[in-house]
Amino acid sequence: MMVHVVLFEPEIPQNCGNIMRTCVAAGCALHIIGPCGFDLDNPKFRRATTNHITWADYTLYDSYDDFAARNKGQYYFMTRYGKVPPSAVDFKAASSAGEDIYLIFGKESTGVPYDILRSHLDRCFRIPMAGECRSLNLSNAAAIAIYEVMRQLDYPGLSMTEVQKGEDFLESYDVGRACK
Repeated sequence: MMVHVVLFEPEIPQNCGNIMRTCVAAGCALHIIGPCGFDLDNPKFRRATTNHITWADYTLYDSYDDFAARNKGQYYFMTRYGKVPPSAVDFKAASSAGEDIYLIFGKESTGVPYDILRSHLDRCFRIPMAGECRSLNLSNAAAIAIYEVMRQLDYPGLSMTEVQKGEDFLESYDVGRACK
């Protein structure tokens, strides 16, 4: 079982790059359904990934139909029209059944096409927010949803300690030496 993040026709390279970085951090595969509003070789996109593209597990698709034909599992759609928060979705049940989980996010300007959403109404969710706010930034919304799934699954394969500087870095950090 794996958690996948799907971007439907992303338009902003920085959002896609940030989501790619979050996917690397969370151990998720990324699926990008084209056409994209930018070139993946775009320097802004590369900068937003902070070189995490090197470790990213990502696949490009020509269309939603191409994506759906090649990927089986449980599809969940982030949309402002969803009626439940991600915390109300039982992602653990899909995981227990051994099925892959796909979190699908639409393009920044229009979201996932309505005809796709309408055929999956029972799989639509939203992030609760103040009524005056139409939406969150796509990369922020993706991070919230990804980590809700990871929380429900008890963070599979993710480190609970600081790996880069060591688990006990703060205990052994010498403030006096660092200030010199």
